[in-house]
Amino acid sequence: MVAPDAATAVGRAAEAAADTDAARTEIATEAEAVVSELAPGSGVPLLDAADVEIDDFLWVNRLVIVFSDTPADPRFTRQLEMLTARPADLATRDVVVIVDTDRNSGSPARARLRPRGFSMVLIGKDGEVDLRKPFPWDVRELSRSIDKTPLRQQEIRDGSR
Repeated sequence: MVAPDAATAVGRAAEAAADTDAARTEIATEAEAVVSELAPGSGVPLLDAADVEIDDFLWVNRLVIVFSDTPADPRFTRQLEMLTARPADLATRDVVVIVDTDRNSGSPARARLRPRGFSMVLIGKDGEVDLRKPFPWDVRELSRSIDKTPLRQQEIRDGSR
């Protein structure tokens, strides 16, 4: 888990020098460092949206796709902190996390789901959108939403996970 100071540092840097290109580059670099700290060792598969096709996960994994226009968005950082805080809950539900922090990336996920600003999208194993949220969502709430789906109910009955 990342120390809360990392997110605070990104926020302070953003406030201090939001008007210059050099400052924006520095903020993005710091935010990317926070993201890279979150993924390794957290137990949560974290993939870049530019490298994946949603349909490659059909009937294998559920996807949580986190969109943001910039990695410096505090909602983006908070969402990743929340997701990596309880990796076992996500692993039990076969969740893979995909991130897209460039609104001009043209990633397949962005083209298909067309988010505006920050967005967290849950896609079921069937490839359908099960949930969209314009703000960070806790793993506990996310797990409850997943557990209510018919496919997850069947998985629980069959004892597959």
